[in-house]
Amino acid sequence: MEERMLRDIEVSEVGMGCMAFSHGYGKIPPERYSIEAIREAYDHGCTFFDTAEIYGPNLSPLHRGHNETILGKALADVRDEVVIGTKMMPRGGMGRNAYRELRQHLDGSLERLRTDYIDVYYIHRTSGEAIEDVAFAMGRLMDEGLIRGWGLSQVDVDVIDRAQQVTPLAAIQNIYSMVERDCEHAVIPYCLEHDIGFVPFSPIASGLLSGKITPETKFERHDDVRNWVPQLSKRNIEGNQPIIDVITEFAELKGCMPAQISLAWMLHKWSNVVPIPGSKNKERIIENLGASKVELTGAEFAALEAALDECTVHGHRGLGGF
Repeated sequence: MEERMLRDIEVSEVGMGCMAFSHGYGKIPPERYSIEAIREAYDHGCTFFDTAEIYGPNLSPLHRGHNETILGKALADVRDEVVIGTKMMPRGGMGRNAYRELRQHLDGSLERLRTDYIDVYYIHRTSGEAIEDVAFAMGRLMDEGLIRGWGLSQVDVDVIDRAQQVTPLAAIQNIYSMVERDCEHAVIPYCLEHDIGFVPFSPIASGLLSGKITPETKFERHDDVRNWVPQLSKRNIEGNQPIIDVITEFAELKGCMPAQISLAWMLHKWSNVVPIPGSKNKERIIENLGASKVELTGAEFAALEAALDECTVHGHRGLGGF
């Protein structure tokens, strides 16, 4: 698999979001299955794995660190060959206590991930208050060798720029897909200009862009975020069918799967984008990684863009999500 850069951190051009092994997509698989799935992704060339301290069944505080623990077990013997990104959820405004709080969260993540450093350490959510203090504290953690780079999640350009002025960022993780394109206007161009990697979560729109979801699809009732994703209401699935038809047409042209087209599209469009599609299904994980082998010509990309521009997106998710 080709590689890309999150500032000076080299990663596979398609990464893996690991949340589904712990939360968000119904019943979680057995730990052994999850570990095997992560290792198979590594065997297929994936070197970038994303998690967060809050990822656990139902996001319950009782299960905090569940996902990090699984990832730590799966990658322990190849730790120096992979890049791990994890996210901390602040309890409130950190301000002058930023370093102390970051360190408390980081120590827990290090233990669960079975490592003595994190490659990319994100703030999971922030209102932007005292982001300069957070950036300074992250720089201190970098100087101490505890993290290689840092990032922000679900933020706009104003917050990014204020942080960037203090300690240069390695990555920004926001929602981005063919049906969630707000970041194209300012965030991704800013990141490209300032050598910041952009890491889209939900790049296949929670499965919508795979073409496998229909208006009759029933999502699991227990701990399945797809029940409240606006684009996955029956009405919006029907409304977004023209987009799926476009993707399916191009997938047939290229001899690949619709989900792979949705990922190949953003890889072609932006040199700093590293999507992290997530799934709890081994076959889907390997399929997603295969998007790196789908090459769009300039003419094909232009035709795909033009076709998408003719479609209206129904339902909007925005910055929300995990």
